[in-house]
Amino acid sequence: DMNYKKLIILVIIILVASFLRLWQLGAIPPSPDWDEAALGYNAYSILQTGKDEYGEKFPVILKSFGDYKPALYVYLAIPSIALFDLTTFAIRFPSAVFGIITIFTTYLFIRVLSKREDVSLLSAFFLAISPWHIQFSRVAFETNIGLSLNVLAALFFVLGLRKPLFLSLSALMLGLGLYAYQSEKVFVPLLFLILIIVFYQKLKAIPLKFHGAAVITGIIIATPMVLALTRDANTTLGRAKGVSVFTAQSSAFDVNTQKVLHDKERGDVVGQILDNRRIFYVRQVAENYLSHWDVNWLFIKGDIGRHHAPGMGLLYLFELPLILMGIYALFFGKYPKDMKMLIILWFLIAPIPASVTTGVPHAVRTFNFLPTFQVFSALGILEIVAFLKGRRVSVPGLGKIWLRTGIACIICLGFLFNFTYYLDQYFVQQNYFHSEDWQYGYAQAVAQTEKMADSYDTIVVSNGGYLDQSYIFYLFYLKFPPKEYQETMSFIKDSKTDRRVGKYEFRKISWSSDRNLKRTLFIGMPDEFDNSVKVK
Repeated sequence: DMNYKKLIILVIIILVASFLRLWQLGAIPPSPDWDEAALGYNAYSILQTGKDEYGEKFPVILKSFGDYKPALYVYLAIPSIALFDLTTFAIRFPSAVFGIITIFTTYLFIRVLSKREDVSLLSAFFLAISPWHIQFSRVAFETNIGLSLNVLAALFFVLGLRKPLFLSLSALMLGLGLYAYQSEKVFVPLLFLILIIVFYQKLKAIPLKFHGAAVITGIIIATPMVLALTRDANTTLGRAKGVSVFTAQSSAFDVNTQKVLHDKERGDVVGQILDNRRIFYVRQVAENYLSHWDVNWLFIKGDIGRHHAPGMGLLYLFELPLILMGIYALFFGKYPKDMKMLIILWFLIAPIPASVTTGVPHAVRTFNFLPTFQVFSALGILEIVAFLKGRRVSVPGLGKIWLRTGIACIICLGFLFNFTYYLDQYFVQQNYFHSEDWQYGYAQAVAQTEKMADSYDTIVVSNGGYLDQSYIFYLFYLKFPPKEYQETMSFIKDSKTDRRVGKYEFRKISWSSDRNLKRTLFIGMPDEFDNSVKVK
């Protein structure tokens, strides 16, 4: 039975996806980074006290390190921490589960859009083995939750065109997306807009009561976030100011300022117009947007170590020709018009949230590129299969069977080499080559500190440079009682980052003055001490 075979294939894809996302989840990558530790400890704090680390009751937005994280991931992690305790596995488990769910919902979404089982199964398969998707499904990165909600929202929206009750579920997912990750505040409205544009004619045929129910659902879900954003300017602008191209004073901005001054000195009116600050920002945003289609970034090197496996880009190199063929096939192939428009528009809006920020191209802020790349790969492989079946092309003087066999072998070998190389780089090499990127070493440092703590009256832990935000790792690994932390934590002098908790002080070490302190244990980097220091 054909349906039974398709079901078996889908189950195998889900099982493969589950293995790649759950195996050694607490040990690979080797350590939670500071954001993971912050999400985990705040979930632990809310579970124990109903408040975050700063004593805020059931917050919608977490102050955390002053980056004001949307709090949805924290609430999703609470059941996991209640089951598995405050561990690396526990804080990563919700992301892995949502990553697996996204494989299945992508299958459903593409099947409804394309009306083809082969396209949907292949899209799900390519997402199941995607280095980009695996990378963020195996760590507590909120962007993975955002993607899951976006695919669900799109799926329910398309289903709602036939059964309008699903439109309210779509609105629910879109609303929840605002609580997932910062870039979702830009991407979610854009996704909603393109869904309206693509399916406008079909939406007009749906009774108004269903539109009203969906709108009310969206407003109810989004209202707490909107109120939180309007209540405090830091909440609204704190993170945006930190990463926005409009506030960051880059070297390029300084050069542009010098050009403007030079233009004024020479009386160059055209130069003053072209070098105007607003024109500069437009150019900068355009450059940032286009940087996300850099082949080197996508397929060869990625960006920072936490965002990709060593020696790998975000996508498999063998996918490059498949993606190019898939884009061509989507434009000119016999696929539903709605599918063509939606996938292409989704692909085009994905980099917009990152385009107005610094540090681009950026794998986290453009995670919503998925699953479009995988759909292109699926369409590309189908084009090759059609070719191998001899429906389109034959080469004069070369037997079709040899040509087909040769091409099939090249594709299979390319896939096997690329896939096995990735598995080795991620599951074997990563903990060695990227341990510093994952801030490895805190678990060992905390354990050693605890062994020595009773011998000292004060323990000073540096929060400078590589040890920035060190306090959160001590709270995480010590499972420091949240109620005690909320009641006893105090900032040192007028600092907003240096803090004191019990005998612990988290601050920069100034050895010229600190060397005179008695019965004090210092934890810091070697360059914070001189050669006379006794290191344990």
